[in-house]
Amino acid sequence: MLEQKISSDFLNILKEELIPAMGCTEPIALAFASARAREVLGTSPESIVAYCSGNIIKNVRCVAIPNSEGLTGIEPACALGAFGGDAHRLMEVLEAVTPDTRAAAKQFLQDKKCTVEYLDSEIPLHFIIEARANGDVVTVEVRYDHINIVRITKNNQEIFKSDAIDGEPTVADRSALSVENIKEFADTVDISLVKPILDRVIQCNMDIAYEGMAGDYGVGIGRVIRDAYPEDVVTRMRAYAAAASEARMDGCDMPVIINSGSGNQGIASSVPVIVYAREKSIPQEKLYRALVFSGLLTVYQKEFIGKLSAFCGAISASCAAGASITYIVGGSVTQIKNTIDNTLANIPGVICDGAKTSCAAKIASALDAAMLAHALAMRDKTYEAFTGVLKEDAGETISCVGYIGKVGMKQTDKEIVRLMLKE
Repeated sequence: MLEQKISSDFLNILKEELIPAMGCTEPIALAFASARAREVLGTSPESIVAYCSGNIIKNVRCVAIPNSEGLTGIEPACALGAFGGDAHRLMEVLEAVTPDTRAAAKQFLQDKKCTVEYLDSEIPLHFIIEARANGDVVTVEVRYDHINIVRITKNNQEIFKSDAIDGEPTVADRSALSVENIKEFADTVDISLVKPILDRVIQCNMDIAYEGMAGDYGVGIGRVIRDAYPEDVVTRMRAYAAAASEARMDGCDMPVIINSGSGNQGIASSVPVIVYAREKSIPQEKLYRALVFSGLLTVYQKEFIGKLSAFCGAISASCAAGASITYIVGGSVTQIKNTIDNTLANIPGVICDGAKTSCAAKIASALDAAMLAHALAMRDKTYEAFTGVLKEDAGETISCVGYIGKVGMKQTDKEIVRLMLKE
């Protein structure tokens, strides 16, 4: 049995990471900080300057914003948050937007009262909102995590400073995360402790998947996958996960339960598992345990990569989903690890070139690779250690791939931003 502290930590990780967000998390973070700036100003701003790190620029400029009637980009995210957002709703800040506040935000944008400046920062997730009104100036600075406000100033006077200003915000201890411990926790956790969290995952993430399949979003990738590939469970897993992502990236205002700060990772680590379990008539308790496994395995991988990088997070989440299918059918720890290694041997270097509707295609491709990895593992076939980036143990492989994503691809990240901003 796991130590009580480890079990408690793992439960707290799920509570911290599996939270609702409406829309792509980077523009929502800007909207949240802008709403907070308005609160401190005490009135609607007369102007806003958003100072954004490269990864924020990359992940906001091409994605549609919920409750905006199709607007995209940094300026609309800030304006909607400042005029219609409710910071107390956190990552669902734009749920409070009304027709009147949306109209005010649009006029603010039309008057070109919001501008964007590049923030030269080594912290991938870093931005500062500067809002002005009636001679007052308020700044709200966010670092490391989407709603981790580290400093607020008014008229150059610091009125709030977080303890986490120079590092990651305080979170549940993640040091015990490993494939073995995650599996044991998934096997033994009292379902009543995780059921409220996972019921919300199932409800929200499948609702937007159905909406994506039925609605008019992007290129309609979910329906294309369903129609173009053989009718089987893997096709449906890929179709529904991709459709959910596409709807979210194209401005659907339905909430998603995110993972590691990402709605796409929340979708990719849950929707395929839910679809598989329903297609195969897997008992509900086993589905809950599989979602615990997939959710924690996604967090484990992202611990080495960070919230934002040049490495596509759909790879980590889809890898977790594939390993979760191995778990759900009774695969051994060795077979689960082989699924991870087989996935990361195949697609360890897909770049993140920002949030946009084509993220859905990356999820579909990553899930295809993960299910191939699962099929190989269930036949006790795996690629040999020390070929390419594979190591002797899946945990070592995860840390190796994470290092490549966080450190090795740092210059790649800068070049992606430069090319995206090049006219």
